Amino acid sequence: MHPKALLDACAELVRLTLKFDHPADAVVSRFFRENKGLGPRERATMAETVYTVLRKKLLFDHFAPSGSGSKERRLAILGFYGPGDFLRSALTDQEKNWLDQCEQVKVADLMERHRHNLPEWLVQPLKEQLGAEFWPLVESLNLGAGLDLRVNALTSKRSDVQKELAKAGIKAVATPYSPWGLRIDGKPALNKLDAFIRGAIEVQDEGSQLLAMLLDAKRGEMVVDFCAGAGGKTLAIGACMRNTGRLYAFDTSAHRLDALKPRLARSGLSNVHPAAIAHERDERVKRLSGKIDRVLVDAPCSGLGTLRRNPDLKWRQDMKAVEEMAAKQAAILQSAARLLKPGGRLVYATCSVLPQENEMIAQVFSEANADTFAALDVGQVLTDLKVEQAATLCSGGDSGQRYLRLWPHRHQTDGFFAAAWVRK
Repeated sequence: MHPKALLDACAELVRLTLKFDHPADAVVSRFFRENKGLGPRERATMAETVYTVLRKKLLFDHFAPSGSGSKERRLAILGFYGPGDFLRSALTDQEKNWLDQCEQVKVADLMERHRHNLPEWLVQPLKEQLGAEFWPLVESLNLGAGLDLRVNALTSKRSDVQKELAKAGIKAVATPYSPWGLRIDGKPALNKLDAFIRGAIEVQDEGSQLLAMLLDAKRGEMVVDFCAGAGGKTLAIGACMRNTGRLYAFDTSAHRLDALKPRLARSGLSNVHPAAIAHERDERVKRLSGKIDRVLVDAPCSGLGTLRRNPDLKWRQDMKAVEEMAAKQAAILQSAARLLKPGGRLVYATCSVLPQENEMIAQVFSEANADTFAALDVGQVLTDLKVEQAATLCSGGDSGQRYLRLWPHRHQTDGFFAAAWVRK
């Protein structure tokens, strides 16, 4: 594609994305479906340009007024993902001069907001938790995320899959914490690999794999993944159960559960039973009350732990939305807890980094259910499961290991939280 045409397309995609009326990945996917003539290279350039604009929006908003042309074009120029000479061949002389001036600015000398590129409502809770580590977190969020795979332990060994990927020209290194994980560079076409087609691998962040580990589901048990979504954790739990017992995948969205079907078919699992429920008090849930061995509540949340992948989330939410989400999380956790039999394990998890959705929910639940549920030290559970350096993955409580607390800059995962209890 001619440089000018590609820059124009980038600008249009930036304009559509910055409406913030739909998730960025959905906007990008729809644009590509409607413009089928775009090749892989053009798509990659356009997508990365949009995500760079979203990650550095406040910085680019600071530079943009001094430029010419539409604002979305100026933002697309600043965030353009590709060779500088290719971009400059699409610019007017005036735009080239403006871009030169922008590139000469030392970002370190600018105001904090132009360096962290976060909304103010999010800055304070992060600084309170991290202190001096706030800026390393910011840096990690702007770098984007790597790609983690989970090896299907039911059918394959990690070392064998690693060798198979190497033969396909894909370098994969073992993840440091999850025994099922492989981390790869770049974005190869995984869906064309035999390992993917036969269900030996699934894309899944290492942090998400650890949540499935924490549930520690056993052979022959009755288990519920209460907010299963597209089923990434469901599949990992089913493999832990060695395809025995009964694993219910509940979700209020039948559409999300539909995405589980092809993955389930590849996985070789036959013990998974997806079911769409109307709400957390659905009759299906009531019928299983007191009968379940283990329940994972991977609650709907702000998703702010995934800002490396979904930078638009920070611009599409505010603290009021987080507080509304927290009320829903507490209700879901309380309803899911009724499923457990005595001795059963309950795990509450989010991909958020905010205490309002994490520690505060766990503390309120513990206090409200002190007679029926005892909190577990997640660090000890993970140590017993032979997770390397489990204590470094945790925080809170008298032991400092009460909760799982994963951070992108510390652990090279998305941001995750988990708490665990056993029914008395």
